Amino acid sequence: MIGLGSVSRCTLPLLFDELPVDPSRYTVIDFGEVAPDAVRSLRERGAAFQTERITPENYQAVLGARVGPGDLVIDLAWNIDTLAMLDWCRNHGVQFINASLEVWDPYEGIGFSHPRDRTLYARHMALRKLIDGWRDNSGPTAVLDHGANPGLVSHFTKQGLLDIAEAWLNDGVGPQRDAVAEAAADQDFARLAQALGVATIHISERDTQVSSQPKRENEFVNTWSVEGFHEEGIAPAELGWGTHEKTLPPGAQTHLAGPLNQICIAHPGCRTWVRSWVPCGEIVGMVIRHGEAFSISDRLTVQTDDGSPSYRPTVHYAYCPADAAIASLHELHMRRDRLQDRHRIMDDDIVEGRDELGCLLMGHPFKSWWVGSLLDIDETRRLAPGQNATTLQVAASLLAATRWMVDHPREGVLLPDDLPHEPVLDVAKPYLGPFVSRAVDWTPLDNWHDGFAGYGRPRPLAEDVWQFSTFLIRGPE
Repeated sequence: MIGLGSVSRCTLPLLFDELPVDPSRYTVIDFGEVAPDAVRSLRERGAAFQTERITPENYQAVLGARVGPGDLVIDLAWNIDTLAMLDWCRNHGVQFINASLEVWDPYEGIGFSHPRDRTLYARHMALRKLIDGWRDNSGPTAVLDHGANPGLVSHFTKQGLLDIAEAWLNDGVGPQRDAVAEAAADQDFARLAQALGVATIHISERDTQVSSQPKRENEFVNTWSVEGFHEEGIAPAELGWGTHEKTLPPGAQTHLAGPLNQICIAHPGCRTWVRSWVPCGEIVGMVIRHGEAFSISDRLTVQTDDGSPSYRPTVHYAYCPADAAIASLHELHMRRDRLQDRHRIMDDDIVEGRDELGCLLMGHPFKSWWVGSLLDIDETRRLAPGQNATTLQVAASLLAATRWMVDHPREGVLLPDDLPHEPVLDVAKPYLGPFVSRAVDWTPLDNWHDGFAGYGRPRPLAEDVWQFSTFLIRGPE
């Protein structure tokens, strides 16, 4: 395992307890200041800890000294190039899993490169180019982007589509009934989403965890990686772009090659706001770039015979982080996006709250449908002492994917959407608190009145309810 940060410290005990691998077979590497208690706990279980920093110059030697055919690398660090690691692991018979698609220097060219060159879409195109250069996509299993989101939410989406279909087939009638029944039986999720009329999917999340320690000046406080949130927050907003959309938003940039299933907006994701909904109510979320906006929209695309898309939903993140993180982002804005000097991950100082993470599927006969996890801090502490709800959701997803990899060691490179959702959710659900999947009577036009909910814009037409422009509250002018 690479990295002994908050997610690693939460994931390792689950792996020790759930996988048929003795802890003495584990080696964990990290650099810099590592919590002594975490290292001591690791060694008490029999695992090894070594201080090492992976760089472009030494990654091959570092890996070669520690893993060989049949072994597994779990990469939970930031700014270690996924493609370099992936290529090395494939060539040496080593399995690989991570929670995000990374590069060595995510800030390279930030002052002068085109927004589309700084997107996750560009990284996915580089991944496809790498795989195309191999003779075939066989070899040791590698699962990329399998945290909570991206990762777990792809399985939530599949479960939500099946649940919508079941409810509609039990209660509804209509010309699409046969198409829905057939697609659900075949688990053809793209055609199922099309037959149901799903127009938009939000990965909607609200984190209400509260610390007893107020955020201080020049401090970034979060419930997961500060460096990771900073990188993706100041990057251009990205979203899968649906075939039902009529007009590109201000600042939109389209891509020039590949499946063309995404757009980006020349505006930071952490300052691009949309209406969305989670079980505690309506939220204003940030269109932070995430890998699921690419993979879910790509896998739910239905193509015509000539390869053009006949159906694709709009897919993007709508993230309302913890209050301390929102305050940290505001200070970051005042600092012109220069990261604060002090960083803090909330854990034992949390006094209350939960992370509501799920998928809001919209446009079908039930209007909206939310499926996901409601994990509070009390349940988290029962399951994973010393952790917070956000890191446990990520850890549960990593555990589930790793369990699947142990049983399927030769499947090649996969994204979360390529794994079967049932076994993943079966393993993850015991760590997710209440699991909700239900119809929701909500649209972005609810509670709209001009000058307040509309932020000065007139109420959109009802026929445009699922247009991205209806959700959008603030982006580039």
